[in-house]
Amino acid sequence: MPQYRMIAIDLDDTLLTKDLTISPRTKEYIRRAREAGVHVTLATGRMYQSALPYARELALNLPLITYQGALVKETVSGEELLHLPLPLDLAREVISRIAPHFHTNVYVDDTLYVEKLTPEAVQYGRVCGVVPHPVGDLLKFLDRAPTKVLAVGKENELNILREQMQRYFGSALHITKSKPHFLEFSHPLATKGHALDMLARRWGLRADQVIAIGDSDNDLEMLDYAGLGVVMGNARPEVQARADYITRSNDEDGVAEVIARFVLAE
Repeated sequence: MPQYRMIAIDLDDTLLTKDLTISPRTKEYIRRAREAGVHVTLATGRMYQSALPYARELALNLPLITYQGALVKETVSGEELLHLPLPLDLAREVISRIAPHFHTNVYVDDTLYVEKLTPEAVQYGRVCGVVPHPVGDLLKFLDRAPTKVLAVGKENELNILREQMQRYFGSALHITKSKPHFLEFSHPLATKGHALDMLARRWGLRADQVIAIGDSDNDLEMLDYAGLGVVMGNARPEVQARADYITRSNDEDGVAEVIARFVLAE
């Protein structure tokens, strides 16, 4: 069995159960992996401030991959190791195209801004444990490059929007889904795979020494990068098709099962 020295774990629908908690068994296996000398970090589309409480709960002291890889930041010192904001002109063009039709989130300095407190804004803030700040017209408000822009809507409508935006912007943006009803726009290099490669190199590790665990479209780049790309049992078939290994679901301690099998060889 290869000697894996690093594990990057997505949060929603991967590490977290359906009630947004980390199970005791998963906590225990992450602790055991760290005691065995394995680097463990989180790789999420969430904001840094939203991911940090989970990192503290797990006593992680490594940089976190947040905003899909647009922001990599230390958990203890708060030092930014990587920040790839969405260029302002492109961000404004994205907003002008989506805001009239979809609830839109804009993220600046790890703060969430919205036009108004819609039901979508309130629900997003509740799930992610953050406060949405209403600012009125987002185009008038935005005067510097945001870390990310996100559209909230119905799955089929966002699928159509995704195709339209990919045709229009091409490789100028990274466009992905973190959930069926979230469409996210970021810097073209802001992917979990790019950020994971940077962290692995920082610790002198090769890709074949890395395990990535995820469940959604925004995990694909890190699943492709890692020596072992693991997809959760609750993921959609098109994501599972990209896996080296399919583990149990997020409500069945799938992350713990991966650590037990591939790190601790139990």
